[in-house]
Amino acid sequence: MKVVHIIEALGGGVYTYFKDLSYYFGEDEVRKDITTTIIYSGNRKEIDPEKIESEFSKGVSLVKINMVREFSPIQDIKSVLQLRKELKQLNPDVVHLHSSKAGVLGRVACFLLFDRKKIFYTPHGYSFLRTDISTLSKKIYWVIEKRFQQFFGGITIACGDTEYEIAQKIGKSHLIRNGINIEKIQQYQLPHQNKKLTIGIVGRISFQKNPNLFNQIALRFPNFNFVWIGDGEINSLLTAPNIRITGWFMDRKEALKELNAIDIYIQTSLWEGLPIAVLEAMALKKPVLATNLIGNKDIVVPNVTGFLFEKIEDLDTYFEQLKEESTRTIFGNNASKTCYRLFDVNKNFKALSILYQQ
Repeated sequence: MKVVHIIEALGGGVYTYFKDLSYYFGEDEVRKDITTTIIYSGNRKEIDPEKIESEFSKGVSLVKINMVREFSPIQDIKSVLQLRKELKQLNPDVVHLHSSKAGVLGRVACFLLFDRKKIFYTPHGYSFLRTDISTLSKKIYWVIEKRFQQFFGGITIACGDTEYEIAQKIGKSHLIRNGINIEKIQQYQLPHQNKKLTIGIVGRISFQKNPNLFNQIALRFPNFNFVWIGDGEINSLLTAPNIRITGWFMDRKEALKELNAIDIYIQTSLWEGLPIAVLEAMALKKPVLATNLIGNKDIVVPNVTGFLFEKIEDLDTYFEQLKEESTRTIFGNNASKTCYRLFDVNKNFKALSILYQQ
């Protein structure tokens, strides 16, 4: 069986997801039943396109084409035609589309083949859940998701429980959660001691991750240290003197070492799919504080692995509890167990391979 994955948004947690996917489906045993090709765009700022081929498994094929995140009629038409050309040459049995832009471009390209393919689609966070767009835009994105599935077909594979609830309202769907390579992440779990309680986040400093809230939290708790592991176009919003910005790590090992060195992970996002960075923090036995929204609430179990918060004042109580090392240890151990139970990448990719072959 030939499977082709198409992804435009190859950055952040999605990059980690695809790297893990390449190693699972690149294994000799899996390749006996499924051969995998990944068609991707390397335009995201947070990745080094020159390193993709060296970091992904040699057991999968990589095809790079130009796709852009924003709506661009001329470039989008070029992308569709290039996708159609690649799909015609590859002649896959299954096409799996990832994120909204690839979901649109890929479906149109498959339609233009005039050759019925089994199509799957994973939103990794629906576009209509974004809070940086107008109500009208949200309605348009909702209609696009609904009508494209009705007209072009395909089955949605939701990456988280709440995304699955939404997907069922749009059309036929399955739940296969995002996962991480837990054992690989835990190689970086080493003893550390911070002079001050240290709270960190991983990701691009973008509107979605809400650096303004992160900055407000740092100002409210001047006795704690805060670390933003990453960088981004609006890093100027992080003005609190107790915040350190690490910048981008092109070697992921260094980012994981920084993540291991914090005491508490905080996710200040305005919207999410199912955030890989939170899972990685949990695998490293970090308690998690996260905004109470789709994606975050599908991972964090309140008062067990961390806390969900609605407003900044909620953190007064939560930080008071998490100042105690014994509490952080209990929550961290619970977080690790939750990862093994629900977010083991090998179990979840096995479920995906079974679904392809049904």
